[in-house]
Amino acid sequence: MVSRTARRILSSPDNTAAFARALGTRLHPGDVLLLSGPIGAGKSHFARALIQSLQDTPEDVPSPTFTLVQVYDTRAGELWHADLYRLSDPDQCVELGLTDAFETAICLIEWPDRLTDLTPQNALEMRFSAGQTEKERILTLDWTDPRWNVLLSELAA
Repeated sequence: MVSRTARRILSSPDNTAAFARALGTRLHPGDVLLLSGPIGAGKSHFARALIQSLQDTPEDVPSPTFTLVQVYDTRAGELWHADLYRLSDPDQCVELGLTDAFETAICLIEWPDRLTDLTPQNALEMRFSAGQTEKERILTLDWTDPRWNVLLSELAA
């Protein structure tokens, strides 16, 4: 498979949320987003905006830092939001049911490096980093699955 990369400047938290909402409308069960970047880079802000955009009545979306996984019923299907920061072994991801969820739900995974060999091949990698200003973020997207070519080109239009 051919690896593709795209880069996007997110000028503010509002711009990050708008991108999350636009991407969210195009997701369906089986889509996996791998959100990486340092603490404070915008991963949870992005995930919260995406999740709320898919809820009929937006509700509070807590970070799953302590619960490890939060599951939501959305109009696009079941959505799993996982924070793997505290995990020390990929087998713990299997115990949480993540490998099954990769097939049946939309999955947003923070700290995806903890997955190691369990990382789905069809996932969209999203790396958040600090930009030129305090509020700006640089988002680097990497993928091999051709599905993301179409989806991301729609967002760029």
